[in-house]
Amino acid sequence: MTSLWQQIGNWLREATGAPDSISAHELEALRSSKEKPFILDVRSSQEFKQDGHIAGATLITLSDLPNKLKQVPTDRMIVCVCRSGARSSAAYGVLKQAGYTNIRNLSGGMMGWQSANMPVTRK
Repeated sequence: MTSLWQQIGNWLREATGAPDSISAHELEALRSSKEKPFILDVRSSQEFKQDGHIAGATLITLSDLPNKLKQVPTDRMIVCVCRSGARSSAAYGVLKQAGYTNIRNLSGGMMGWQSANMPVTRK
């Protein structure tokens, strides 16, 4: 059952267009679940390689995203990731405008992910 505060939070997110967020710990738990989310990293290819990324993440830069929407599945949760959460919030907006509904923004981006001592790969 959804609490009144959760309902108000959902309403405010919808009214303001603010992205639904997911914490590093929540994402890590989902990564090992049966219904793995699609992790969309919207940073530059240089950041993706040099700074590392979440294993299994797909790199589509924010500037390329509008032209590469066909590479983003519609049947899974999409988790948008960038360095701090700003570009991924913009990616969230692009996806929402394109009709995607099951979207989350990684809270704190890769900085938050690393602060939570989550694994990073450079492969």
